[in-house]
Amino acid sequence: MVKNKKQDQHNVLAQNRKARFNYAISETFEVGIALTGTEIKSVRAGQITIGDGFVTIHDDNALLTNVHIAPYTAGNRFNVDPLRTRRLLLHKREIRQLEKAVTEPGVTIVPLKVYLKHGFAKLLIGIGRGKKQYDKRDDIKRRDQERELGRRLKH
Repeated sequence: MVKNKKQDQHNVLAQNRKARFNYAISETFEVGIALTGTEIKSVRAGQITIGDGFVTIHDDNALLTNVHIAPYTAGNRFNVDPLRTRRLLLHKREIRQLEKAVTEPGVTIVPLKVYLKHGFAKLLIGIGRGKKQYDKRDDIKRRDQERELGRRLKH
């Protein structure tokens, strides 16, 4: 049975487009996010921003920091702080693997995209090493060349 591409993408709610430009992503993990009731309603509505977010490891817990989830409009007193630190749901061995990777200098864990999978909010995180300026210029150059080649082949 062949799945179409739309099923593989799930329901993408937010993407960090700058992450792959600023970091060389070596490995990715699909993780769950521990959210409150009003937060998941806001996430399902697409009211989430992950551009400035990052993941830290503290006391054998993976924590998502600096991700903004807008307050749910009908949530009144049940709304929580939009920038609060949220726990990520991973296995212990995955947390140890992330912790080991972050001990190297220049390596960080960045959120790549948020999507719904079987009704649950999932986050794709990546272990990234910061790119130098000349690496970024090479990426821009290669992308422009591919775009130009595509235009020429089209005509």
